[in-house]
Amino acid sequence: MAESKIPMGPKRILSGVQPSGKLHIGNFFGAVRQHIELQEQGNSYYFIADYHALTTLQDAAKLRENVHDVALDYLALGLDPAKAVFFRQSDVPEVCELTWFLSIVAPMGLLQKAVSYKEKVEKGIDASVGLFSYPVLMAADILAYRSNLVPVGRDQVQHLEITRDLAEKFNRIFDKEVFPIPEYRLSREAKVPGIDGQKMSKSYGNTIEIFAEGKPLKKVVMSIVTDSTPVADPKDPDKCNVYALWDLFANDASREVMRGRYQAGGLGYGDVKKELLTSIESYFDAARTRRRELVARPDLVEDVLRAGAAKARAEAVKTLELVREAVGMRGRPLV
Repeated sequence: MAESKIPMGPKRILSGVQPSGKLHIGNFFGAVRQHIELQEQGNSYYFIADYHALTTLQDAAKLRENVHDVALDYLALGLDPAKAVFFRQSDVPEVCELTWFLSIVAPMGLLQKAVSYKEKVEKGIDASVGLFSYPVLMAADILAYRSNLVPVGRDQVQHLEITRDLAEKFNRIFDKEVFPIPEYRLSREAKVPGIDGQKMSKSYGNTIEIFAEGKPLKKVVMSIVTDSTPVADPKDPDKCNVYALWDLFANDASREVMRGRYQAGGLGYGDVKKELLTSIESYFDAARTRRRELVARPDLVEDVLRAGAAKARAEAVKTLELVREAVGMRGRPLV
């Protein structure tokens, strides 16, 4: 196969986040924290996946609000636009063009095996063409920037395998090494239960929002479901939702003390909830301050997204030139 025309520098890391609602502490410990750490380790591209969100969110005002909120949250939590390219997915229309080129090599049978599609349809989401072809758009997101590494949760591994299959098949059919074959890295498994004990998820309505504070935060923390073990009795911390959430913010020394208190008896769940509330407030205090500052400067947030999109689009245009030439079209369309 022919050599690619675009030399690759340091490894390129890519990930996206859907603007489907307020980010919660499950999002933070499962993905956001890792994204912020990775911006120190490579050439990082992070996008707000508003095209993807349209498969389930079809309210224009809510979509705009959610996109802005996600941008505020990431910047407040430590994403540095000087270290990572941060942008809206829809500001790079080349991704949609690449989706078409990948769709012509995407086997129907491969997409029909996508577990995520089946699960969403079972939950009552309309079985639209967009939902069905979601993995092809995700592949375009990754391949448009010729990404090398994609951090994902276990539920997204199948989509990364589809991306790899499509990249390999395109390269083989058109006899051009257009796409590097991306690797995935499993996100650290942060077991974050919701306030009802199920996995924390916006779809379950059981989340603790990262930037909730004051009475709303206290109300949701104090509503965490517990069992009916009397205060005086010993308790098993490994079977307690409150402990599991508190443990996310703890260090080894405090964990040892807290486990001893559970096992000794005399500890009420309400006391642990109060300590959890204090931990959440303390952990995100600096981020809350930064977020309030950013809220007062909406133009700054928009400038960050636009600047990131310009950098991302420049890379996507280079990729599309290779793709168009590989299939027999002009490198750049006439405009």
